[in-house]
Amino acid sequence: MSTSADRVDESNGDDAEGGREGGGSRWKTVGYVVGAVVVLALLYVAGSRLGGYRDAFESWIQGLGVWAPLVFILAYAAGTVVFAPGSVLTLISGAVFGLVWGTVYAWTGATIGACLAFLIARYLARGWVEAKLEDKPRFRELDHSIGRDGGKIVALLRLVPVFPFVLLNYGLGLTKVRFVHYVWACFAMVPGTLLYVYYGHIAGQVLEGSHDPKKWALNAVGLVAVLWVTVVITKKARAVLAAETDLDREELEETSETTGKAEEGEHPGEATDA
Repeated sequence: MSTSADRVDESNGDDAEGGREGGGSRWKTVGYVVGAVVVLALLYVAGSRLGGYRDAFESWIQGLGVWAPLVFILAYAAGTVVFAPGSVLTLISGAVFGLVWGTVYAWTGATIGACLAFLIARYLARGWVEAKLEDKPRFRELDHSIGRDGGKIVALLRLVPVFPFVLLNYGLGLTKVRFVHYVWACFAMVPGTLLYVYYGHIAGQVLEGSHDPKKWALNAVGLVAVLWVTVVITKKARAVLAAETDLDREELEETSETTGKAEEGEHPGEATDA
């Protein structure tokens, strides 16, 4: 039988645990705010220094008229196939086309490129892709899970950067996942694409010479919101991926961090962990 003293101790313990959780939540919020401020500062500096390149690209895009979105999408798709740094094009998409259409065009280009890489691996370059994956034992471990529940696992892999984006596109072509499920899973690339387009959109405002405090405050709030949503989605996806496969959750976290650093400047197809 529990005594009053025991109940008081339990209550104090619960309060202490709740305090720690509350404190952790507050520190996470502070972290997101500080991160957004740092990102805004970096984007301001980058935007100021790269203004000439952006102006030249925008002039070229405007010269294409109504064909500009199509040309951009096809260029993005081709870049994805040949291992080009897609993050650069995604940033440009946000700077030139804006937040909404920039996300649509970048995601469409990335999806077409991912599908082309998948089909090339499945029907044209199987041996070359197998050689590329020889030193990736985790991919072989995932093959069984993909064969059992392909679309779901592929979507989770899009959200958790376990493998480099372009290599993943080719590697999935060797698995049993159906092409239609692979295409639907590409919608999981939206959070990461939106984040990078947001970066580019803010840099574009710098190039336009915008110094409106209200606009920059709104940018900061929006960036914190996008970062928070992206991180939450990635963490939940990592937990589900660990439950659905033989991969250990801690191992996934370490692999995601390593892959994220290696892919910096390569491609924003997967959501970013912070």
